[in-house]
Amino acid sequence: MAAKSLYETLGVAKNASPEEIKKAYRSLARKWHPDKNPGDAAAEEKFKEIQGAYDILSDAGKRKQYDSYGSLGGRMGSGAGAPGGAGPGFNDFQFGDLGDLLGGIFGGGAAGGRGGRGQQQQQRGRRGNDIEAAVNLSFEDSLQGVEVKFPVELELSCATCHGSGAEAGTAPSICPECKGRGTRAESQGRFALSQPCPRCRGNGTVIERPCATCHGIGRERRTKRYTVKIPAGVKDGTRIKLKEKGEAGFGGGPSGDLYVVCRVTASDLFERRGEDLVLEVPITYPEAALGATVEIPTPDGSRLSLKVAPGTEDGKLLRVRGHGATKLAPATGKGDLLARLKIVVPVKPAKAEREAIEALAKVANYDPRERLFR
Repeated sequence: MAAKSLYETLGVAKNASPEEIKKAYRSLARKWHPDKNPGDAAAEEKFKEIQGAYDILSDAGKRKQYDSYGSLGGRMGSGAGAPGGAGPGFNDFQFGDLGDLLGGIFGGGAAGGRGGRGQQQQQRGRRGNDIEAAVNLSFEDSLQGVEVKFPVELELSCATCHGSGAEAGTAPSICPECKGRGTRAESQGRFALSQPCPRCRGNGTVIERPCATCHGIGRERRTKRYTVKIPAGVKDGTRIKLKEKGEAGFGGGPSGDLYVVCRVTASDLFERRGEDLVLEVPITYPEAALGATVEIPTPDGSRLSLKVAPGTEDGKLLRVRGHGATKLAPATGKGDLLARLKIVVPVKPAKAEREAIEALAKVANYDPRERLFR
């Protein structure tokens, strides 16, 4: 019988996204965690199998190797110690491939919960995950800059046990079986492979009285509120980095970063082109033909005068320097305001207007379509 693939172990498709894999792992880990199934050897083995699958599929490099080599001939090998017997066989890999792919399992790794009591040794001191959060801004706020408060749901150290996983007043103790190493060596013929300690599941410590809040995992999901200063001139999609405001690290490692993504509402008046802003300015035919000075709004709410030259054509762009969006660092200054002139023709002219237009038509001495027949 063909061995179950790692994707089947987590219950996801082979093309599953990293987020889908993570979600499936968390759901299964909660269900089969040994602390929720005390004394159930089958649950512990199932937990190890789930953890082993996630260790590979959550790592882009290991997942690529697994997809390329892990199912040669349509089946997996039976490498010792692989989760559920689904590890790559020696016939499918060179020794370098085997070490790279299963380093997290054989090379001092553990089969315990990621971030919990069974946290792998290679995760001790590992940096936390980066997180993205979107904030909505009006067009005006994006140009002027604003301070925004927003909530983010994060995986943080348990507030009750402060990440130890142990009940208040107690602490994890050194595993008596592996003496804190987290692994033990087992002979596999000509090879000696390092296996996770079955007592502490590779963590090197055991928790006799788990924390009631996190059930010994040492982590919990909580909502935190952050404040971010949005600089003037941000565009839709601009990302602002808040260093070490992401998810908590593992085993004392630093927290990840929080990336704030700006979502800017479109303006009714201005169209953004880089740091320049385009404004459509309606003018009458007499203003275009004879010239005029018209008032236009600026992004900061003030008004300025714009001179329209005689004989201006529809669609002409006039540049007003320094009235666009603020340039983000390292650039300085502002872009320009581009006024696009649009000649507006009355749909239902009044009697006096019609008479004036008819008089103009009689004296007009030019044919604008003449050039079409040259």
